[in-house]
Amino acid sequence: MFTYRSALGRPALSPRSPPLVIYVVLAFHIVVSLTLIFLVLLHSGRGGGLSDMFGGGLGASAAGSTMVEKNLDRMTVVCGLVFTFTTITLALMIDTTP
Repeated sequence: MFTYRSALGRPALSPRSPPLVIYVVLAFHIVVSLTLIFLVLLHSGRGGGLSDMFGGGLGASAAGSTMVEKNLDRMTVVCGLVFTFTTITLALMIDTTP
């Protein structure tokens, strides 16, 4: 089998191996996706959700939306935007990899 060698004689990366940046973005994408799943599960639905465990449902019936719910909404939106960005980035990076 033919091995690509650099100018110093060391084995070089084959032209088909993806760059390290793809692995870094992929690892970040996996962390963001798991965080997004967790944040969506924390939202209270019709019958209450996991947010009731942390006190999110106590003030929701009396005063509308609590500060905890608003912050949870903000974190979910930001995490969703980061997830979208990493998805598009991975699609463009993998498509252009030789």
